[in-house]
Amino acid sequence: MTRTLAIANQKGGVAKTTTTASVGAALADLDVSVLVVDLDPQGCLTFSLGHDPDSLTKSVHDVLLGAHDIADVLLDTDDNITLLPATIDLAGAEALLLMRPGREYALKRALAEVAQDFDVILLDCPPSLGVLTLNGLTAADEVVVPLQCETLAHRGVGQLLRTVTEVQQITNPELKMLGAVATLFDARTTHSRDVLSDVSDRYDLPVLDPPIPRTVRFAEASASGASVLRGRKNKGATAYRELAQNLWSYWNGAPLRTFELGV
Repeated sequence: MTRTLAIANQKGGVAKTTTTASVGAALADLDVSVLVVDLDPQGCLTFSLGHDPDSLTKSVHDVLLGAHDIADVLLDTDDNITLLPATIDLAGAEALLLMRPGREYALKRALAEVAQDFDVILLDCPPSLGVLTLNGLTAADEVVVPLQCETLAHRGVGQLLRTVTEVQQITNPELKMLGAVATLFDARTTHSRDVLSDVSDRYDLPVLDPPIPRTVRFAEASASGASVLRGRKNKGATAYRELAQNLWSYWNGAPLRTFELGV
């Protein structure tokens, strides 16, 4: 059965795109067939996986509006994952979708046409709580929240969790919140743990194991057009491999491992 995971946080700069690309690539290395969906009009996921959004003539925008079949828009990547790309045209999709009945289900309907071809579908949601994110949450089985280990990390988390609850009540009763993915984690300081502990206590939100460390390799990977897993061995790639294994084991019946904040 295909598992669809939304990676969402309306706060920007929390490593949603890096998490989507890296977990996708790590799952592909486990011989899992993976589709990643770029729902951000900035097209950062598309760019980071080696495709120039400015040169594409078809994107998820056309799929959501019914102009193209999803199978005709999918792209291959060097990371052995399939990409449903985004372009700046997606910025206008929100306004167009608002005028359509059942607008929250557009992505879910499109993914149903190709879901049988993939074991896992990862949705890179935009930094907002608009129609595109609602489409992602409505199409997903589960959601995780990338959360940077810095001051004020909790800003917006409560609002996102309220949105998830509303989606569960209205468009997707089966949606499950798995927890937070800790990013920009610095194990040398108590500050990172304090931030995670605050968010965990405040929102009763488990933190998935392992936390993702801060490393310059992520920026270098984005510029190269491939995930961080394709470069030299580094601590960021190792952490995402462990996170992907944690998720894949969970989807195959094992308990989900969470990070022990007190350790």
